[in-house]
Amino acid sequence: MIRDIEIPEVKNVTLAVARKQKPGESDEWSVYLINSNSFPIENTLVASKGYGLKDGEEQRTSVLRHFLETVPALSSALVEPIDPAVFHLNNEYWVSYYIGSTIYDKRFVFVPDSICDENIRFIKELNMEGVLHS
Repeated sequence: MIRDIEIPEVKNVTLAVARKQKPGESDEWSVYLINSNSFPIENTLVASKGYGLKDGEEQRTSVLRHFLETVPALSSALVEPIDPAVFHLNNEYWVSYYIGSTIYDKRFVFVPDSICDENIRFIKELNMEGVLHS
């Protein structure tokens, strides 16, 4: 029964955490959805939350939900700003969207401390530096 359900594979859609550097100020970090397909994705819902441990204590953030009506082909969309104070947590994003009448969804997790200087690279789709989810 459950094996009869076809789950379509998410292709060419990913997330990135990117920074805007401001001389003399703190960097501004944001999460972006990148659509590298040659067609738009519609009715996109992104649910985000953080969870993990700090000094042996469990920490959780609020669950936030963001609706992006259309993400055009070969483009990106801002999902939310993100505070570096939560980079030590698992930062999880469930992304669901439609292509035609088919729904796609995928879970993206930036594991603790993966958003760091060693993992920062230039992300051409954003024309910014950041960490691209693999």
